[in-house]
Amino acid sequence: MFTGIVEELGRVVAVEDHGESARLRLRGPRVTADAGHGDSIAVNGVCLTVVETGDGEFTADVMAETLHRSSLGALTVGSPVNLERPMALGGRLDGHLVQGHVDGTGTITARRDADSGTELTVALPDGLGRYLVEKGSITVDGVSLTVVEAADDRFTVSLIPTTLALTTLGTKQPGDPVNLEVDVLAKYVERLLKAGASPARTAGETATPYGGAQREEHGGTQRKEEVR
Repeated sequence: MFTGIVEELGRVVAVEDHGESARLRLRGPRVTADAGHGDSIAVNGVCLTVVETGDGEFTADVMAETLHRSSLGALTVGSPVNLERPMALGGRLDGHLVQGHVDGTGTITARRDADSGTELTVALPDGLGRYLVEKGSITVDGVSLTVVEAADDRFTVSLIPTTLALTTLGTKQPGDPVNLEVDVLAKYVERLLKAGASPARTAGETATPYGGAQREEHGGTQRKEEVR
C-alpha cells in the first residue's frame, strides 16, 4: 500500500523487451537504500516487485497485463519516473490509500500554467468517470491529487510548484499519457451496492432499523444488539 507522495524522481537506466513482458532497470538511490529482492516500489503509480538492487539501482519485471493497463511500455532509457516505497505500518498517511494497481491510462488534454501553480485537464478512459467526485482523490502517475472538477469523460487537478518540481508532472504536456488509479473505496462501494449487500447476518439474526443486527438466543431471553 502506498500514499501517492512521491519520494524520488528516478530515471530509467535500461529496458529489456521480452515480447509480452519487459524488464526495467531504474535508478533511485533513496528508494533502494533499504530495498531488497521481493520488496515493492511504485513506478509512476505501478506497484512493481524488486528483482535485484545495487549501486542505487533496481530491476523489476513488467508483465503483459501491466503493459496493457499502464504507460510503462512507453518508457525508454533516460525517461524520468516517480518512485515511492510502500507506507510503513504506523507511518503518516499524507496522501490517500493507493494500491499501485493502475485502472487505466488517461491523456492530458490541457495545461494552464500560472505563478501559483498549474492546472491539468485529463481525459478519462471509458468507465472511470463514475468513481470521481469533486474534492475527492485520484492518483496520476503515482501522485496523490485532489480532483478540482469531475466529469464523465475528464477531470482537472491543480499542481503546486513543489509537485511540479519533484515529479514527472512538471514536464507533462497535452497529448502525454498518464497512469490513473481511482480511489479503491469507491469501487468497493459500487460493488456492494450492485450486489444489494446488507450487513452480514448469521443464523438467528434479524436486521434492526439502524442497519445493525439483533440476536435472540434460542431457549432464553438473552439478547445481543449491535447498532451502528
